[in-house]
Amino acid sequence: MSVTEMFSYIQGFLSADQDVREDIRKVVQTLEQTAREILTVLQSVHQPSGFKEIPSKCAKVRELFCTVRTQIADLKTKFPMEQYYRFHEHWRFVLQRLAFLAAFVVYLESEALVTREEVAQILGIEVVREKGFHLDVEDYLAGVLIMASELSRLAVNSVTAGDYTRPLRISNFINELDSGFRLLNLKNDPLRKRYDGLKYDVKKIEEVVYDLSIRGLAKEQESAVEK
Repeated sequence: MSVTEMFSYIQGFLSADQDVREDIRKVVQTLEQTAREILTVLQSVHQPSGFKEIPSKCAKVRELFCTVRTQIADLKTKFPMEQYYRFHEHWRFVLQRLAFLAAFVVYLESEALVTREEVAQILGIEVVREKGFHLDVEDYLAGVLIMASELSRLAVNSVTAGDYTRPLRISNFINELDSGFRLLNLKNDPLRKRYDGLKYDVKKIEEVVYDLSIRGLAKEQESAVEK
């Protein structure tokens, strides 16, 4: 093979790789758009009237996740599955966002932490690497940490909406989450930096709870509910 032939072969390989990446980017763009639509729906729970609409908003989001599953199914056809990590960077960010959205909607529905298996099921992907397109542990954890930031915001807005007991429940949940993350030896730098942000979320929520306790608002609302 001559030098010219060798480089012509290499160019053919590069062109084919670029075509695959372009196909992936197009599908990822549709996923990002759907993720934005889901986020828009969930953002409304931060409004004063939004807490009453949580069940209907969660139902709407569940419908949108059907679209996500269809789009991910399309994404799976764009590259050889054994080359998952070769192209992982293209969808890593949006997958973390979708993991966050799944975690947030599950929390709003049940005030429980979503499992990695539940997120994978919601997105229509696998947990085990060998089975194909899957949810990495790091992507799942990143989504959970993004949710923690969203819950700190929800705690503040709960007070504005006159719901004084919700911040206490959020505080308990976030403290348990923080304790869980302390058990992990995080060596992934981006994940480690995101975990550092959890400390600020904990502090922010603690300040909200402290303010409520000083003013006695949470106890007043609990007493009113009991009556």
